[in-house]
Amino acid sequence: MGRVFFLALGWSALALGLIGIALPGLPTTPFLLVAAFGFGKASPGLRNWLVHHPRFGPPIRDWEERGAISRRTKTKSVIAMVAVVVISLVLGAPPWVLWVQGVGIAIGAAFVLTRPS
Repeated sequence: MGRVFFLALGWSALALGLIGIALPGLPTTPFLLVAAFGFGKASPGLRNWLVHHPRFGPPIRDWEERGAISRRTKTKSVIAMVAVVVISLVLGAPPWVLWVQGVGIAIGAAFVLTRPS
């Protein structure tokens, strides 16, 4: 049961990470980290493949080795966070929604921006 659960977790997280490449509001790297974790518990071969993948491996290795987020990823993240607030303002979201978004985005931005590059 455990192996099947972690395989499902890994594949689901990888799928969400792939979707995140196309959707600016959905982050890719956190899902890749979850996929690497799930694959690590269920299939060392799949984890090895993901960690050494030319496109997906570098952010996983950066995070695991140094807790780092690339400058490019930081920039994209902050732009996406600002875009969410702007879209909410344009769509006329209620003040409490803007407040909740603001607090969540401030916490997320602080975390992202304080990681090493």
